[in-house]
Amino acid sequence: MNESDPELSAMAQELWDNDMNRLQPGKDYRISLQEKAGITQSNDDGNDGATSPLFTFVDENIFKKETFLAFISLLDNYESDTGEPEVVTPEEEAENHRFLNSVMNTPTMKIAHKYLVEKQLSPEDTEKFKKQLYRIWFELYARRGSTRPDSSGFEHVFVGETRGGRTVIGFHNWIQLYLQEKLGHVDYRGYSLDANSPQPDEEKHILALQFSWKNGIKPKGSIFIGVSPEFEFALYTLCFLTSPNERVKVSFSIYEVEIVCHHYNQKHIGTTYPILIKYLRN
Repeated sequence: MNESDPELSAMAQELWDNDMNRLQPGKDYRISLQEKAGITQSNDDGNDGATSPLFTFVDENIFKKETFLAFISLLDNYESDTGEPEVVTPEEEAENHRFLNSVMNTPTMKIAHKYLVEKQLSPEDTEKFKKQLYRIWFELYARRGSTRPDSSGFEHVFVGETRGGRTVIGFHNWIQLYLQEKLGHVDYRGYSLDANSPQPDEEKHILALQFSWKNGIKPKGSIFIGVSPEFEFALYTLCFLTSPNERVKVSFSIYEVEIVCHHYNQKHIGTTYPILIKYLRN
């Protein structure tokens, strides 16, 4: 797949243009890239390329906005270990619905919903659409090696999970990363770079990185930084429902990005995250 999908690119651009809650690098937040991370599979092999945290400043006033508040309330609702069954309490279910209600009130989700209705991929009725979103993101399923429901798309992508106590899987969200780093639970270990990757930039909104969390290591992860929860939720939902492929290339703003979106049983999101291909301009 060499070319960006023109229709999805146009939608991604529209979502980007309407992401009213996106933070501005250097003003609303600042990051410190430091050095490139080493290749590692463990926490104690001396390949740490960063002696300081990734985030040097975040204007936390943004967290008072409705979608951010609703999003953050979900981050402590999960058992991180795969194989550990999830129990959803009535309060947690209410928080899931509160988050869906809050994102549905944003321009980005309204744009995504309208497009999906036009493509006959989602119901026009808002309540039915929210049920579809709930199934995709919040319905529990059993990950590989587990016999009982222990995961969900939301948990994997936005919260993160651990496997075998040594490996971090998922965890592709900057808000969770910032909050966990602030608590001392995340150790940023430097940016990731391979032969085909553009040099990362502290003023850009996409970063490949390495970090440790809960005694496990994420050897290489990739995240949007500074975007709103509704932007990611809308973009990933669009990619999941419109593309039978597990990778789709889109171009928007100054980015050419591959969105990885693995389906789980065709009903749920297994994982989804961005990979920066190149900057279209600096």
